[in-house]
Amino acid sequence: MNRQPSPVPRRRVLLAGAGAAAALAGPSLGASPARAAGRHRPRAADSLQPYASYWFPDSLPLGTPGDGITWRSLAAWQPGTDRDLAFNRSTVPLARRFTPVPAHTTARAGQARISALAAFDHTAGNPSQGSATADTYAPTHWALLDELVFWGGSAGEGLILAPNAPLVDAAHRNGVPVLGTVFLPPVAYGGQLRWTRDLVRRDAAGRFPLAAKLVQVATVYGFDGWFINAETGGGDAALAAEMQAFLRALRAAGAGQGVRITWYDAMNRTGQVGWQGALDDLNRSFFQDASGPVADSLFVDFRWSARSLADSGRLAEQLGRSRYELWAGVDVESAGWDTGTDWDAILPEGRDQVVSFGFYRPEWTLQHLPAGRTPGQFHAADDRFWAGEGAAAARPGGAGGWRAPATAVADRSTLTALPFATGFNTGHGLRWYEAGKVTSEAPWSHLGLQDRLPPRRWVVHTEGQHPDISWDFDDAWRGGSSLLVRGAFDAPATVELFPARLPAGAATVLDLTHRLDPASGPVTVEVAVATRPAPAPGRPAPYVHLPAGTLQPGDGWRTDTVRLGPLGSGTLHALGVRLTGRGGAAVAWRLGALAVHDGPASPAAPGGLRVTDTAAVDGAVSVRLAWRRANGPVRHYELHRRLPDGSRRFLGGTCGTALYVPGLRRAGTEPAAEIEVRAVHELFTTSEPARVQLPW
Repeated sequence: MNRQPSPVPRRRVLLAGAGAAAALAGPSLGASPARAAGRHRPRAADSLQPYASYWFPDSLPLGTPGDGITWRSLAAWQPGTDRDLAFNRSTVPLARRFTPVPAHTTARAGQARISALAAFDHTAGNPSQGSATADTYAPTHWALLDELVFWGGSAGEGLILAPNAPLVDAAHRNGVPVLGTVFLPPVAYGGQLRWTRDLVRRDAAGRFPLAAKLVQVATVYGFDGWFINAETGGGDAALAAEMQAFLRALRAAGAGQGVRITWYDAMNRTGQVGWQGALDDLNRSFFQDASGPVADSLFVDFRWSARSLADSGRLAEQLGRSRYELWAGVDVESAGWDTGTDWDAILPEGRDQVVSFGFYRPEWTLQHLPAGRTPGQFHAADDRFWAGEGAAAARPGGAGGWRAPATAVADRSTLTALPFATGFNTGHGLRWYEAGKVTSEAPWSHLGLQDRLPPRRWVVHTEGQHPDISWDFDDAWRGGSSLLVRGAFDAPATVELFPARLPAGAATVLDLTHRLDPASGPVTVEVAVATRPAPAPGRPAPYVHLPAGTLQPGDGWRTDTVRLGPLGSGTLHALGVRLTGRGGAAVAWRLGALAVHDGPASPAAPGGLRVTDTAAVDGAVSVRLAWRRANGPVRHYELHRRLPDGSRRFLGGTCGTALYVPGLRRAGTEPAAEIEVRAVHELFTTSEPARVQLPW
C-alpha cells in the first residue's frame, strides 16, 4: 500500500510511560506479609505504600533493579501471595451507558469513538490509592471515551502494568472500560526478544500459560483487558504466528469474563516491527483471521494517511468488522491542542466518519502547565482540550485546527437509576470538605472518590451574556471541589448539567445544595427538568422550571428540596438549573451537591476494622487497615481519626475494604490513635462507624 508520511511526528516509538527510567523510580513496595492485629510491631524505615502491580513475563533482566523497583515474574504471580491485592482491586462494576441526543449538531452517534493512552506515573510509581497531592491528572471527560489504557511499561521496571483501582473505579462508574498494558519495547530502548518469547511460550500441553495469567490478573483486579504492544524487533514469521495464536488463546480464555484486547500496529505477520499506519494484509491476522475476531480493536500507528485510513475502514468491513474498531493514533504528548492533525481524514464534514481515533498521552493538559499549577488551571486546560474553547465549542475546527472531541463524538451517560447524587467532586482537592466544613487541610487525590460529573462543558441557553463556569477548589460542600458559576446574568441563563434517563414518580425529589460567594449579588434559582429528550442535536431539551428559592449573600450553604411529583410519573431526560440575577449585580453562585431520589437512605455499618501492619517512618507511623464489607449498597468507605478534643480528621477513602494511611503522629499525650471507618451511600449519607485503636 502506498503510504504517505504521518501528519504527526512519532515520538520515541511509543516509549512506555514516556521514557520511564529506573532512576526515576519511587519508594520500595517492601515484601513482608501483613501481620494480624494485636501482634504487629512497627518496622523502622520500611514503607507500606502499595503501588499498582507490574511484571516481566517470566525471566528478569540481568543486574540489579533501580531504587524503589521490584522485578517480578508474572509467571510466578498468585493472588494468594499478593500482599497488595486488597489495595489494587477495583470493586465498582462497569456501568451500562446510553447515548442521549448530542449537544452539538456536528457530533455523531454510532460512529467514531475515542480511546486514550494515558500515563499517570512511571511504571513502578503509580500509587494504589491516590496520593497526598492535588497536582495529578484527574480525567473527567468520561462521556467521550470508549476505552482508557493505563499506559506504562519499561525495560528497567517491568513490561506488564495493571491499572490502579481508583482509576478503574472512576472509569467504571462512568461506563468506561480500562485496559492494562503489555509492552515489549524496541531494542533501542532495552527490549529483548526473549521477553516476547517468554510471553508466548507454550507449556507441555501446548497451552499458553501467560494468556491464562493475564486473564486471571484482569479478573481478580477487576479491570477490563489488555493493550498489547509488541515492538521488539528481530522476530520471524514463526514468532509472529505464535503471537497470533497467543492472542487467540487470550481471547478465548477471557471471553467468559469480558476481557478485551486492543492490538497495537507494530509487529506484523513477518515477525518484524512494521508500523503499517493501517489495517492491511501484513497485520490483519492480529485483528481478524479465518476463525473470527482475534483482537477487539486495533490501534493504528501514527504513520496513517487519509488514504490508508479509508482503505483500513473498507478492509475492516470486508472482514465483517466495524470500521470504528480501528483507532487512528493522534499523538498529543508534546503539543496538545496545537498538534497538527489531518482531522478530515478521520472526521470529514458532511460524510460518515472514517474510523475511530486514539489519543496518545492526553495528560498533556496537566504536564504542559508550569510549576505551581493549580487544579483549576488543569481542569480549564482539560476542558478546552475535550470540549473546545468558549463559543468555538459549538462548531468543529477547520483544516489543520483543533477538532474538539465533543464537537465530533456523541457523549454518553450512565444516569439510568435512582438514587443519583453528585457533590461535583473531581477526585482531587486542596483540602477535604464535609457538609461545607473542612475536615482535612491536606491536599489529596483519589479518583475512586470522584463523583459523576456534568459531561458537557458547558452548554448554556440564554439571551444575554454567557456566564463563566468552572470547577472551583476554594470551597466545597463535600469532597474537594464545587461548581462555580459567575456572570452578569443580564438575562436568565439555563445551564445544562446532566442528560439522563432517570425514572421519576410521585415521591421523587431533587435536592440542590448551593450558596453565593460573599461579594455576589442575589440570584433566583430554578431547577430545570425535562421529561422529554431534546428534539434534535444542538437543540435544548424542553425544560420545565421549578422554583428552588432566591439566595442572598451571606446565607451560607443551604439545601432546597424540589418535589418532582407534579410533573407526573415518567422519565427525566435532562437536569439543569436556571439562574436569574437581580438589579444587574454580578453573581457568583456555587453548586455543592445535587441529588435525585425517592426518599432518604443510610448504609449499614462495616465491621471488623483492624490494623494489619505498621511501619515507623521519620517519627510517624504508617498503617495498613482492613475491614469487612458492609451489607447492602455502598458507594465507598471513608476513614477518619477521632482526635482528643472530639473532632474528626479525614484520613482517606476507598471503594475497597483496605486502606494505607501514612504519617500518623501522636496528638498530645493520647494513649492511642482512634480510627473510624464508615460506609457511604450513593446519596452520601454515612453509616455508624467501626473503630480501632492504634496504641502509641
